[in-house]
Order: sequence, then structure tokens, then C-alpha cells
Amino acid sequence: MGSTSARERLARQLTGRVYDGAYAGAVAEAAGFNTAVSHQPAVVVAARTAQDVAAAVRHANDEGLPVAVQATGHGAVAPSVGSVLVSTKGMQGVAVDPVARRARVEAGVRWRSVIDAAVPHGLAPLSGSSSGVGVVGYTLGGGMGLLARRHGFAADHVRSVVLVTADGEIRTVTDRTDPELFWAVRGGQSRFGIATALEFDLVPVPAFFGGALFFTGPAVEEVLHAWATWAPTMPEDVTTSVALLRLPPIDDVPPPLRGVVSLAVRFAFLGSPAQGEALLAPLRRVAVPALDSVRPMSYAEVDSIHMDPPEPMPAVTRGGLLHSMPGELVDTLLGVAGPDVDVPLAVAEVRLMGGALGRSAPVPNAVTGRDGAFSLVAIAPAPPPLLAAAHDVTTRVVDALAPWSTGTSLANFAGHAAIDAASTPAGAR
Repeated sequence: MGSTSARERLARQLTGRVYDGAYAGAVAEAAGFNTAVSHQPAVVVAARTAQDVAAAVRHANDEGLPVAVQATGHGAVAPSVGSVLVSTKGMQGVAVDPVARRARVEAGVRWRSVIDAAVPHGLAPLSGSSSGVGVVGYTLGGGMGLLARRHGFAADHVRSVVLVTADGEIRTVTDRTDPELFWAVRGGQSRFGIATALEFDLVPVPAFFGGALFFTGPAVEEVLHAWATWAPTMPEDVTTSVALLRLPPIDDVPPPLRGVVSLAVRFAFLGSPAQGEALLAPLRRVAVPALDSVRPMSYAEVDSIHMDPPEPMPAVTRGGLLHSMPGELVDTLLGVAGPDVDVPLAVAEVRLMGGALGRSAPVPNAVTGRDGAFSLVAIAPAPPPLLAAAHDVTTRVVDALAPWSTGTSLANFAGHAAIDAASTPAGAR
């Protein structure tokens, strides 16, 4: 646990605060977006600066404790126990250089802050489906967002990383200062140190057309089959996904989607409305959507495409990559997650990959998944009474589609599948 005097010495070195892991303030500081994961650290450091992070790492080394880090906790899949947990949520610096088309952010920043700073200049970050996700964890895990097929992974556009390494030293890492470490950290998440700041490129977005089409009833199967053949024909300026959704019968859910299984076709296009509608026309001919939110929009409005939940919730996630999406796969997916099966599943999503996602980064990095044609993610709600069922149903979805798996996954979307792989004997994989 570390001695009280040692924590007191650590506290004197910090701009932020240090908490005993059992203290109420520590519980609040360690809480993340996925409330199914409850950390049990020995010490929590609420960092405010890179120097705070470095002091926390040195303290852990002196006390013989493991180190963990969390900003928003969106990607948490396992609790950190007996550790020095470094919380970076208080590190909120953001600077945008519209001339150089770059942003510099500290470790606790969420995408909303970067989007709001960049969009007035006609620029956008390579953020994901939700602007509430933290920039650093998303980016260093790869980062596949709404502009991905045109611009690739977010990690491909990182210029520098300020990193606290395992010896408690602060280093600014680039392709020139330390090319091997720079390669590893972009894709390696927090395995090689704690990132306290990133500098990355922004991209111009002069026009954006996007939204979602929602289908119910017999159209779910018809449109899912149509999307599987339509999506690979799309130009790189289109990033699209499809999701089988089970939304509860509550007032916050639009009436046509309450308590039924629906299919959401997500569409993001770097082009004009006329061009976008021409691309969507084949899907519109299959069935009339129950809801249609596709329109010209500012990149600042991109949360409206996926409509990810903004509030913390308990969930189990598993994912993987697919090399193709033939009709047999679609039928199999419907068989385990479609309208005719009663399962405690919130989302079964398939995202189109390819385009820039399949090409090497200008400065090579450790991001996995460039061999995937599609990305699969299954998410189940996991309050304590449903935790075992959530693990079971997400495993069944991923396992059912194993014949079409590449055998790899995206770091950010693997979820509990990463733990499954780590705990499986090599000969059984």
C-alpha cells in the first residue's frame, strides 16, 4: 500500500492531489465512463502537470507498486488493483494553430474541446463517433473516426508525444528524437509510458454531409444485406457503418425505435449534398427509413451521427476484424443479434474499413488492423445482474463471425476480447 509518510512526500511534489485509494475522493477521481469497471488502487494521483505524472511514477517505483493511468475511462475493461492510478482528467490544455493546421492537447482533453477550437478555422481533428472520448487514449490506440477512410488512423497524424517513461523521466518523443519509441507508442496505448501531451495534424473539412438512416421491421434484414454489398463500392470520402440496435422503450428514444431492434446506417461524406444523396440512393431504394437525419452539417455536429450515450454506463465490449462480408456472414449476424433473437445486446456494429486505413502511415507506427475490410464490435449493458449475460452474448457474436475473422482486432475496439486472447494458452488460439 505504501507508507503514509511516502504519500505525504509525494503530495509535497504535486500541483495536483494524492489520495489514499480507500478515500472517497479517490473513488470519484478513479471513476471512469465504463462503470462496470471499478478500480481498487492503493494510491490515486490527480495529476495537473507532466511533473505530477513523473512524480507519481517515481513514487510507484520507490514503493514497488504497479502504475495505471486513466483519463476518461471509456476503454476500461479490467480494474486496476493495488496500483498507483494516475488520473489525467484534470490536464485540460488545448491549443490550435490554424496556419500550421495542428493541435496540441494535454492528457485529459476530450475531443469536444478540440472540435470547438478547430471548426471555426475550417479544420477538424480525426476524432471518433463521440466527442466525449479522451483524445490521448483514443489516438494512441489507433483512432478510427468519421473521416478515417480518407485520412486514416488518428495515430498516423501524430507529430510528437510528451511521455513519462517507466523511470519517471519526461521525454518529448518524435520520429527524430527516438524513432523506435515513437513507432511503438502510436498504437501501443500506455504500454510504453504515460502520455501527458500530444501534437497532431488537423485536416481541412470545407464541406460535410452526414447522418443516419434508421430501419425497422423487415427492412432490417433487407438493408443490412444491401449495405454489405454497397459499402465496399463507396469512394474514400465516405466513411460508413451499420449497427443493429436494441434501444429501451423510454422517452429519450425516438418513438419508432423504442423497444424494437432497429438498423442504423451511419454515413459521413466529405462532399456536397447532391453527391452524397447520389451515393445513398441505392440504399434508399431498398426501403424507406423510419427516421432520417442525413443532411449538410458542420463537423461540430458529428455526435448526431452515431448518437453514442453521453453519460457513464456499465458495458461489456468485444470486437474483431473481418476480411469480408458475404451474405452468409450477414445471415449469421442476424441469427445472433437480429430482430428474431432475444438477447441482452445493446449494439452489434460493423464499420467499413479500407481506403487510407489500409495504407501504411507516412511515419510508420504500431497501429494494428490495416488488413481489415470491416471492424466488428458487440456491446452489451452490464449492470451487476447482467454482467455474466453481457460477457456471454458479446462472446457469442464475435465467435459466430469467426469464420470471416482476420484473427486481429483494433486496439480501441477489442474490449474484453483482448483479455480473452491474453488468457488463452498459445496452443489454443
